[in-house]
Amino acid sequence: MHLQQGMAQRAPFDVGPELVACTLTVKDLSAGVLVAHRRGGFDGRDRALIASLGAQLSMGLENARLYRQLDGLFRQFMSPDVATALIADPRQAALGGAVVEVTAVFADLRGFTTFSEVSTPGQIVAMLNRYFEVATAQILAEGGTIVQFVGDALMALFNAPVRQPDHAVRAARAALRMQAGIDAVAERGWPRFRIGINTGPALVGIIGSTELRNFNAMGDAVNVAARLETSARPGQVVIGESTKVLLPPGATCEPLGELAVKGRRTPVVAHVLSGLPGVRISTGSTR
Repeated sequence: MHLQQGMAQRAPFDVGPELVACTLTVKDLSAGVLVAHRRGGFDGRDRALIASLGAQLSMGLENARLYRQLDGLFRQFMSPDVATALIADPRQAALGGAVVEVTAVFADLRGFTTFSEVSTPGQIVAMLNRYFEVATAQILAEGGTIVQFVGDALMALFNAPVRQPDHAVRAARAALRMQAGIDAVAERGWPRFRIGINTGPALVGIIGSTELRNFNAMGDAVNVAARLETSARPGQVVIGESTKVLLPPGATCEPLGELAVKGRRTPVVAHVLSGLPGVRISTGSTR
């Protein structure tokens, strides 16, 4: 951020025989005091220098305030890891990307349309906000990046933008805890999440136009994760074989068979994940 030019300088004032002070301000409010001491006192040039230094310090405090404000604003609209990376190096906001291995997570609410038909807008928003509060907390707790919310659905990534050697385990753990958390806050008659997870290479980066862009990922691995999600029952977590092989020996999985994926020549081997060491859920039973 650039320092504001032409900011009015506060004149120093005497606080003792050999002491002068200058008020530091942020948004025209007092934010501190710069105090200087010199034997023999201060002449006009000294006072001008102190006034200039006080103005520079005030601008520095204002820039720090704006930085904190911008950081807080960014974190409300994107994952903390993405916000931190962009604020630290704005050049990363340029359009472009790279192919990296990711674990993609898709979740949506089975039965949302039916629920919407018999609920008020206020009830729908309250349900979504409560669910997404749980989902967001679990994904971020495992270091995941929430790419987007679309209606009743969300997409998250692990191993991007921050690299995580255990990204598949993190994603699986977050998904299981999401389901457990949703069960704890859901009210009678509310739809439940179904979740799909897959691991593989994807094009990851800032995608869009010069006017509007966002962090995203695309590729076969991401498409398969979305397909696995549609194959899950409410309350289930369905994972691809490429994710399963990266999980620890204690993972509890039930074979789901081979699933056809549009645009893909070979089917996808899928599994229902119901537990990891220390984490276990009910796998759901109704479509």
